[in-house]
Amino acid sequence: MLKGKKVVIGITGSIAAYKIPFLIRLLIKEGAEVQVIMTPAATDFVTPLTLSTLSCKPVIIDPYKQSSGEWNNHVELGLWADIMLFAPVTANTLGKMVNGIADNFLVTAYLSARCPVFIAPAMDMDMYEHPSTQNNIASLRSFGNMIIEPQVGELASGLSGPGRMEDPASIIHVLTTFFSKQNRLSGKKVLVTAGPTHEALDPVRFIGNQSSGKMGFAIAREAASRGASVVLISGPVSLSAEMTAIERINVTTAQEMYEACLKHFPSADITIMAAAIADYRPARPSGTKIKKNGDSLTVELHPTKDILAEMGALKRKNQVLAGFALETENELSNARQKLIKKNLDLIILNSMNDPGAGFNGDTNKITLINKAGNVVAGALKDKSEVASDILNAIDELS
Repeated sequence: MLKGKKVVIGITGSIAAYKIPFLIRLLIKEGAEVQVIMTPAATDFVTPLTLSTLSCKPVIIDPYKQSSGEWNNHVELGLWADIMLFAPVTANTLGKMVNGIADNFLVTAYLSARCPVFIAPAMDMDMYEHPSTQNNIASLRSFGNMIIEPQVGELASGLSGPGRMEDPASIIHVLTTFFSKQNRLSGKKVLVTAGPTHEALDPVRFIGNQSSGKMGFAIAREAASRGASVVLISGPVSLSAEMTAIERINVTTAQEMYEACLKHFPSADITIMAAAIADYRPARPSGTKIKKNGDSLTVELHPTKDILAEMGALKRKNQVLAGFALETENELSNARQKLIKKNLDLIILNSMNDPGAGFNGDTNKITLINKAGNVVAGALKDKSEVASDILNAIDELS
């Protein structure tokens, strides 16, 4: 799966850099073409001569070639690569990647990447578990990067815990698995909805919900990574899709979501409705700000259009339609009823009773129920992993 692939490896100043020569040898053995980038601090742990000998290419450390003053073009490198793999990545570099602090060639190359990016953190346990590091990892994942989680084991400090960079053979497995699934959705159009809708009460207030859009965005990124052409219809969220294969359409209201969905649904091969769309809207929104006068306020609500049910009625035989069910009671029973009533192929059940699941967080816990009645309960996982599970389940339907 790696034959002919162009791989950029970015190395930072971690003791785990000693593993990278083994990783390069495995990549070359698999037929990949490797270009190594190092931070100046990384050269204290592994020599550029070793890495250039193994990769058969000069190692890039500085923005310019010291011998000639010629510029190393990070933009061209970003266009050249099929994937970028940053390993090992220190806490310092994680922070620079998140905040766009491009004070070395490695970060400028990262910021220029047009390809999938893999990041393998490596540091001591206390540094890895610090909230700032965990927030940076979560941010990088939300940008669409794929995190290769470190192992739990003995560390250079003598402590034992999380922070040990994944072994080269396991990293190769991650990359080959990525490329093996990359073309599964090639030529397919995938429609994904995400986020909440806002239904105006007046010019400054609205009825909405706590959906962050993170689950829908993770699904869109996973579908794009598998080769699909993705249309992402999103309610008001502060997220970035970060992939050129994703066409993003921003909406605010349930009616706007309805119009966008019905426009793109007929040409979609797979539709995954992850948005938390309002069931009701104010019947008569005020044109001016509603003033508080001490009296109670009664708001008449009218139902919004049932987008999922309408899609189910329009669905062709060769289309796949998946929906979400967020439940607080009788979860399985309610999800099964929704699956049948709305003519879905798959329903993804969230229970608000599961800690770590639901809105806003970076994790989710789902149960998958398909039209054949098969039920698969998942563990609490990062939403990027949950997205992979959902698309795997859809893949099994065909």
